[in-house]
Amino acid sequence: MIAKLEMLIALAQERHFGRAAASLGITQPTLSAGIKQLEDHLGVKLVERGSRFGGLTTEGQRALVMARKIVGDSRRLRDEMRAKRDGLTGQIRLGVIPTALTWAARLATEMTRQHPGISLSVTSTTSQNIKTLLDNLEIDAGITYLDNEPIGRVSTVELFRETYHLVCHAAHPLATRDQIAWSDIPSQNLCLLTPDMQNRRIINRNFHDIGAAPAARIESNSTVVLAATVSSGDWVTILPGDMATFLAEGRDLTAIPIQNTQTAHVVGLVTEYQEPHTPVLSALMETAGRFARD
Repeated sequence: MIAKLEMLIALAQERHFGRAAASLGITQPTLSAGIKQLEDHLGVKLVERGSRFGGLTTEGQRALVMARKIVGDSRRLRDEMRAKRDGLTGQIRLGVIPTALTWAARLATEMTRQHPGISLSVTSTTSQNIKTLLDNLEIDAGITYLDNEPIGRVSTVELFRETYHLVCHAAHPLATRDQIAWSDIPSQNLCLLTPDMQNRRIINRNFHDIGAAPAARIESNSTVVLAATVSSGDWVTILPGDMATFLAEGRDLTAIPIQNTQTAHVVGLVTEYQEPHTPVLSALMETAGRFARD
């Protein structure tokens, strides 16, 4: 039954029989047969079929919610028993906002140092997508903003409070400043994260607070692209202090603190709300808490 429910979850995620089958490592006929067997077992139609996937029925949507819970509980039980037998082993799938990737890297290396049986997969994504990925069981935990936009019912560990720096080339006229004000930035050639990134929306609000609405002529969802653009000499970007310092180190770039930021938003680790957590997730949260305190 668990395998059939996993088929339903994969089909809802991929919205395509072929891609769903590939994600599970099975053939499309096996997937189709499994979904049909699940429908026969439950006595309801779960999937709208035609020449292609047509979506879930009302009953299918309800079954999907329960399938995610059952499969999630099954995985937690498996992980609990495996931990008792073999110690902490397995993979943690971590979704991270781009501006917190340096923290994710340090957390990942610390986890693997403390627990050699654990491996981590780190994926850069938006804050909005992290909650969706958690709900869909596609990641085990995320690093995102905790206090700016709704994140749902999750367990959290605060990691740091975000401050902002202007990043420019070392030869840029602003590079000699010890600090800079938000009001000094709108006239510059700006490259920023894309509007789907929560960091960008926070930056936009800071500009709005001073009555400015500067246009970013270059946008990217990658902080590496922003740093490479700034390296050309004529551009500036705005990043959280930790990421700004990391990207500027060893390069002809300068990170300048921005003064008069109204709110320092909290970034932290989030996992699905559950009591108790699996041993692996408990270890991750404990490590994150110690890491933040240190």
